Amino acid sequence: MTPALGVRHGTLFDLPMGASIAPPMNRRAFVTGLGAVLAAPLAADAQQRAKTPRVGILFYGFPPASEPSPPVRAFVNGLRGLGWVDGQNVLLEWRYAEGKTDRFPALAADLIALKVDALVAISTPAAMAAKQATTTIPTIMLAVSDPVGSGLVGSLANPGGNITGLSLLAPDLSAKRLDLFKQAMPKLARAAVL
Repeated sequence: MTPALGVRHGTLFDLPMGASIAPPMNRRAFVTGLGAVLAAPLAADAQQRAKTPRVGILFYGFPPASEPSPPVRAFVNGLRGLGWVDGQNVLLEWRYAEGKTDRFPALAADLIALKVDALVAISTPAAMAAKQATTTIPTIMLAVSDPVGSGLVGSLANPGGNITGLSLLAPDLSAKRLDLFKQAMPKLARAAVL
């Protein structure tokens, strides 16, 4: 059976040529949180038949042509360090939007139909699609620029609902960052951000 466009089970993604990756994130905290999410269904089903947890991953980019990118390797190695090995005791279901954000709702629906135990949404459009698709499946957002402003969560301190995760930028901190910069350079008259 040939996989559908943008769907490959058990593979890792790599960014397309020329694309940049987000600044480094606290992968240890993310992997620990994901480990907790993966453990929850196992604890709840302890008296039932053993089930391999399934994690759906929504990604903006393309399936890998060869080697996974360093952040993906770190993610998979972090899971492995916690005892989670794809294909052995966890199933990682990767879905790729291939640069087309309008594909996210269908990809999210596909993962929900597979009855995933958790979703990982990498980008704001992916997280928005996950939020619209489910209010019950635990969802971890990554590389989201403004989760509060986009309506994904109620607040950073208390997200509420089924979504949690990491944000690239907290707009509330921009003024504080500029203030710290001015304290470090008191004679600063103008600043520019690229």
